[in-house]
Amino acid sequence: MSRAFTREEDSENAIAGIGERPISPHRNLVTERGLAQIEDNLTDLRDILAKAERKADRERIAVVSRDLRYWTARRESAELSVPEPGSDQVRFGMGVTLEGDDGKKVHWKIVGEDEADPSKGSISHVSPMAVALFGKKVGDVASVNGKEWEIVKLSES
Repeated sequence: MSRAFTREEDSENAIAGIGERPISPHRNLVTERGLAQIEDNLTDLRDILAKAERKADRERIAVVSRDLRYWTARRESAELSVPEPGSDQVRFGMGVTLEGDDGKKVHWKIVGEDEADPSKGSISHVSPMAVALFGKKVGDVASVNGKEWEIVKLSES
């Protein structure tokens, strides 16, 4: 095939030696905060792209264009999901306090894949822990990786 018929974005990616960012096959559930984060990423990337284009920085343009394609796809597939107020079962977007056999408590908020950050107390809705918790109530036990966790509290955030 002639080089004349290749897409511009393919040649941009070749310049930087980068591939596309993989898109998760799972539903793109997002919280209100997650949706805002996607919008913020898109705004920031558009600004960065404009600056890179003014400088004719082809490598930076390629990287930012790739990231823009990723976040645009994530925005297009985003499904805002807000937990039903007063729900007594673990649902997407809720906070869950767990107590292990050793008496140690942990708190997780179940969020979308792109906003998950376990170091800050949020886990993806497709993580093994979240999957084990969905539909359970206070007092129920979830088992993950051979460890049992009792649900001691649910919160809407």
